[in-house]
Amino acid sequence: MLRSTGRTLRRTGPLLRRFAVTGATLLAATAALPQAGATTGPDPGVAPSGGGLSAVIRYTENGIPHVLARDYANLGFGTGWAQAADQVCVLADGFLTVSGERSRWLGPDAAPDFSLSSATTNLSSDLFFKGVRETGTVEKLLAAPAPAGPTEDLRELMRGWAAGYNAWLARNRITDPACKDAAWVHPVTATDVAARGFAVSVLGGQGRGVDGITGARPPGTAARPAAPAAEPDPAAAAEAARRLFDTTRYDMGSNAVAFAGSTTANGRGLLLGNPHYPWQGGRRFWQSQQTIPGELNVSGASLLGTAVVNIGFNDKVAWSHTVATGTPVNLHQLALDPADPTAYLVDGRPERMTERKVSVQVKGGAPVVRSQWWTRYGPVISDLGPGIPLPWTTTTAYALNDPNAANLRGSDTALAMGRARSVAGIQDALKRTQGLPWVNTVAADSAGATLFTQSQVLPRITDELAARCSTPLGRATYPAAGLAVLDGSRGDCALGSDPDAVQPGVFGPGRAPTLRDAPYAENSNDSAWLANAERPLTGYERIWGTVATPRSLRTRGAVQDVSAMAERGRLTVGDLQAQQYANRVPAGDLAAADAAAACAALPGGTAAGSDGRPVDVSAACRVLAGWDRTADTTSRGALFFDRFWRRLTASTPAKDLWVVPFSPADPVGTPRTLDRAAPGLGRALADTVTELRAAGIALDAPLGEHQFVVRGGQRLPVGGGTEALGVWNKIEAPWNAAAGGYPEVVHGSSHIQAVGWDGSRCPVARTLLTYGQSGDPASPFHADQTRLFSQERWVTSRFCERDILSSPALRVVWPRERR
Repeated sequence: MLRSTGRTLRRTGPLLRRFAVTGATLLAATAALPQAGATTGPDPGVAPSGGGLSAVIRYTENGIPHVLARDYANLGFGTGWAQAADQVCVLADGFLTVSGERSRWLGPDAAPDFSLSSATTNLSSDLFFKGVRETGTVEKLLAAPAPAGPTEDLRELMRGWAAGYNAWLARNRITDPACKDAAWVHPVTATDVAARGFAVSVLGGQGRGVDGITGARPPGTAARPAAPAAEPDPAAAAEAARRLFDTTRYDMGSNAVAFAGSTTANGRGLLLGNPHYPWQGGRRFWQSQQTIPGELNVSGASLLGTAVVNIGFNDKVAWSHTVATGTPVNLHQLALDPADPTAYLVDGRPERMTERKVSVQVKGGAPVVRSQWWTRYGPVISDLGPGIPLPWTTTTAYALNDPNAANLRGSDTALAMGRARSVAGIQDALKRTQGLPWVNTVAADSAGATLFTQSQVLPRITDELAARCSTPLGRATYPAAGLAVLDGSRGDCALGSDPDAVQPGVFGPGRAPTLRDAPYAENSNDSAWLANAERPLTGYERIWGTVATPRSLRTRGAVQDVSAMAERGRLTVGDLQAQQYANRVPAGDLAAADAAAACAALPGGTAAGSDGRPVDVSAACRVLAGWDRTADTTSRGALFFDRFWRRLTASTPAKDLWVVPFSPADPVGTPRTLDRAAPGLGRALADTVTELRAAGIALDAPLGEHQFVVRGGQRLPVGGGTEALGVWNKIEAPWNAAAGGYPEVVHGSSHIQAVGWDGSRCPVARTLLTYGQSGDPASPFHADQTRLFSQERWVTSRFCERDILSSPALRVVWPRERR
């Protein structure tokens, strides 16, 4: 029996009947339509037999489903069904991960796709996630009452999602070659859905340290004989930590900007969201609209495997997220009992570690059994990413504290935001649920209000605590990266709690950097400091991010663009669309003219390459001088500058690159003026000329001829540029000269939304899912939006009923659960 509240059923009953009649009318009307009017399923006005779950799914252009249901369990059912129809193989692969069974089916040595953790092998991934399962971690979090645990609405959504996914599996044959006929595709439970949410929550913490957690071994055992181990070098560890937590180096990022009514043509807010996420694997977005009449009506994008809209809009408010600079973990350095390396001292008293033996089935071999070691602070860890070794010696070990390992609230946060009616409602949702593990929020509403807030779950490391309790290692890593390493032997170094926090040991939302009602609020993955350059945010603890430090070129370019837009005023959704595809290259504006002048001044027009041989670069000088400073597909010179700039910045420190150094008084305008005598400039020019000529690529080739993707045998040119160039429309693609340049995008612009309001009940929204809805290459929705992205086009959102019903591509499906 459904557990939805009487309140919801009473309020939605009459409305749902009206929608059901509409659905019945649709069935009759669409039956007469050619091709686009295909409809499957029984009359939506008839409840499914046997009391099973059901939903109405109306598909419009580009395969976007509008899921209509009478309560949360049925909404979850329709969402799970529709996600499975589009992405069953990617979803099944993720469930294989969180069940800890990759080694059983795919072998222990292969690598996962890194979408749900940093594990480098299936075995390491399985040891971690099997440990999560065997200790009942997710089940305990599910059992906690809200707000510490999930709300009843979310429980019902997850239950319904699992039932919908399973119903699709039972009634459909998989055609996607990625998992067609695979024995590892199987039904799931609501706990599996929650486990996937747990994996997403700890991506920045335990998920980042999986190899170190599963590989930690006490000294003096058969697995690891006692031997002298060097302590980590603080300076080297600080630099490694800076790189590890540098958001510009992640395979996830984003831009987002909200404009206040004072800057727009009609006094209402505007929002442009441009998340940068992987184009393949389990961290893809998927589009939908979710509707429970009278209760919820939200449109946007969900991370695959989640039952809620994570980034989106409704008729009153729109929001997006950007990956935040807050460091979501800390370390505790343990002083070990001299007589036992698996016991540690706290205020002089020994505490034994908890040994967790985990057994993993392995394809073609005996089960692998390994131990993990846990402390009051979290798991013992042997390293945290490359360059941060944390050796377990006879005297010292390190434990990882990740507060998001106790956080299953992220989907409740998304659900509450979808029900919000204003920016104030978004802020209230964040305060009540406190579920975002590693992102900022940018929002705008129909009344013209704006919001930036870094309301993420962070360990409560104050600067005072770090100063008082840091070990020598922590005194290097905390200033550099916000990574605190605290003295675990002292009880007075425990993390405190804020009175407004829903879990102990984390900051309450009142401490989060927040900016309300600025003319614009923007973030491009730098800290909160310059969310609005005229109203800088300061006064927060180092763990949230830095203040008065150099900004990335993407941040600098974004602030220049959006501040100029705000000052110009009279903005519309069309202006947001133009910004998304402007493809301005801030690095080019700063350096191309000086690089061209330095090139032209080279004696004889030649420069020495890395091999010492002279190279005629005179043609490159003309290419640089004539380039339009954009990364459009037609731009001639963009490719050359891209390859040149990557080489130059990789070999030349920033202090040697610019004539005018960074100044906190002018953070957007500095550093600037390329030093024409910068070491390596001539060599970078020569090596770039040599590289392109060897690949048969003209120095002035249009970017789109060599930055592209191939879909259905068709080459689709792709505009945009890499992080190093500072382009808003970020595109990251591995260089492959033999394949023509940049032949595939690995991450970058993903679910883009430009949203405003015009006073009607229907938001004015343009969206684009750059890689399409479906993972199946045979689906018509596998690459249709990629073609739109290549052409710099958009999808007009169909949010209101009149727009859904008038879609020429309308297709209605009425899936139901068989019992």
